[in-house]
Amino acid sequence: MIRITPFIALDDSEISLEFLRASGPGGQNVQKVESAVRLRFDVRRSPNLPEAVRGRLERLAGSRLTKEGEILIEAQRHRTQERNRTDALERLVDLIREAAAPPPPPRRKTKPTLGSKMRRLEGKKLRSGVKNLRNKPAQD
Repeated sequence: MIRITPFIALDDSEISLEFLRASGPGGQNVQKVESAVRLRFDVRRSPNLPEAVRGRLERLAGSRLTKEGEILIEAQRHRTQERNRTDALERLVDLIREAAAPPPPPRRKTKPTLGSKMRRLEGKKLRSGVKNLRNKPAQD
């Protein structure tokens, strides 16, 4: 079991890991060792996710979410398979934790105070006076 929050835990059988060769420059090691990891997690069929978290998770996943409702996370930052596996799992856990966090409270609209309005108008008058001094004097 992978503990996400005190109320959410994922079973190891819900996550499938696939190992593949990492792309990019390397050398002999990169062409023969399958160190990259592709993690698959089926969001829509997971029995351990509450419905609200599932909806937020699908929105947060963005392009990592497939049409079938699976999240695909590819990890190939590290040289070893084990570190890439832990990196992919940590990224999935972080994504689910972000989805499980309660949404922020709605913004409450406020109006500017009378004092702030007066200070703004006073500043505009001062600025206007400075700009008027830049004009050529009126000729009679």
